[in-house]
Amino acid sequence: CVVCFLFPTSMGSENQTMATDFIFLGFSSLAELQKLLFGVFLLLYLLTLSMNTAIMTVIRVERSLHTPMYFFLCVLSFSETCYTLVIVPKMLVDLVAERKAISFLGCAVQMYFFLLLGCSHSFLLAAMGYDRCVAVCRPLAYSSIMTRRLCAQLVAASALSGLLVAQLVTPLVFCSPFQASRQLDHFFCDISPVLQVAFRHTDAGEAVIVALGVFALMVPLMLILASYLFILADVLRIPSATGRHKAFSTCSAHLAVVVVHYACASLIYLRPGSSSSSGQDALISVTYTILTPLLNPMIYTLRNKDVQAALRKAIRKTQISPECFPGKRSR
Repeated sequence: CVVCFLFPTSMGSENQTMATDFIFLGFSSLAELQKLLFGVFLLLYLLTLSMNTAIMTVIRVERSLHTPMYFFLCVLSFSETCYTLVIVPKMLVDLVAERKAISFLGCAVQMYFFLLLGCSHSFLLAAMGYDRCVAVCRPLAYSSIMTRRLCAQLVAASALSGLLVAQLVTPLVFCSPFQASRQLDHFFCDISPVLQVAFRHTDAGEAVIVALGVFALMVPLMLILASYLFILADVLRIPSATGRHKAFSTCSAHLAVVVVHYACASLIYLRPGSSSSSGQDALISVTYTILTPLLNPMIYTLRNKDVQAALRKAIRKTQISPECFPGKRSR
């Protein structure tokens, strides 16, 4: 929001004031269930943190997983861990707080990192799609194409894409004057609910959401679809059914994560504004802010034999051997 201070907008009217804080109304209609929701969401959040941490640790420790595919998976788990840290802790506090408020600066910071991490996530999935395309279509040249340098460049490009979106959209949203009533029918500072309490949001707000959806969702989605078209064309040339199944199985986990991610995000950002509903948006947002970061490590763990084997190996290493107890040695 430095742009807001360097290039301040004209307020025009005396009753247009800069917001000092925002009030969340996301779960106000479920007052009697908020403590229950707190317990459920806290449990899911702890599971998300533990599973993503376990995946990152196993990939870091197990040398057999030091490949481009698992490098991207490690970055994905780290991104989702940071993503949930931006939203979920504040949401949990608000579920047990009487006044569910966030400061103007806090709201801007939350939206900034939400956009940065969310958009980076989409482009990271596109990079993982390219990795799977090379693995299936160019298996013999895979190691020479997917070098450490290229993998690092793809991750950096994903992060820069998210940074670009966050840098452009956040100042544009928060440089507008806000209404005296700053009640957000949501549980975090998403673009649409914040624009609904701004004075000038009809045209500019729709343009922001459309531009964000096209760039951050449609561009990586088109790249993912292109990768899978190449994969499909190559797999169909494999004569044996076993070979085709083996080729598709290397992509199944990534494809499942892509479907979950875009199914939720497209319902929010790739639909006409007239069909939007704040209550539905909040419900869908719970899915992609709490459930999706939990489902992704579960999908990769359940569908990937290498990760399963590495986890079992790590668990066995943590178990205490009977030989550690001299008194119990066999004679």
